[in-house]
Amino acid sequence: MLNVPNLLTLLRLIAIPVFLILLMDFRWAEALGVFVAAGVTDALDGAIARLTHTKTTLGAYLDPAADKLLLMAAFLALGFMQEVPRWLVVIVISRDVILVLGYFLLFVMTQSAMEVRPSVAGKLSTFFQLSTVAVVLLGRVAPAAVPAWAELALCWTTGVVTAVAGLQYMARGLLWLQGHDEPAA
Repeated sequence: MLNVPNLLTLLRLIAIPVFLILLMDFRWAEALGVFVAAGVTDALDGAIARLTHTKTTLGAYLDPAADKLLLMAAFLALGFMQEVPRWLVVIVISRDVILVLGYFLLFVMTQSAMEVRPSVAGKLSTFFQLSTVAVVLLGRVAPAAVPAWAELALCWTTGVVTAVAGLQYMARGLLWLQGHDEPAA
């Protein structure tokens, strides 16, 4: 069902190639504008879905996928452009790839789907990833606004929180699997 929240999520997906083109053309201000607009649609789609009781199954899968695709694209591009440390790109991308593969493997092994709920660490990880991309872009638009030490501190914080969130999700998956390995009575 294509309702307003799902339409906003689709707009966020459409924004990804636009964002990447602007980024690759070093049009920092425009790329920052598109990135912030995508973030606003993310906040709006969730709020509208809750307030109007229009949550859908499509939206439940599409919204986090759009978030992950935007962040993965941003970190990959900024990493290739050497605007963020490569180690941070590896942490961000690896965590998401491991989580998706882990979820798939759990499903294949148990033939049942694990409920995916964001943890506090997961939400913090997303917040810091979004903040890192925005601050890096802002630092390219207005270099005096973002000291190099602050950008580096934010990158380290993002890396640590992302790694902790990834480990927490892996532990959840293993605990869930352990509950499914019990023999039938």
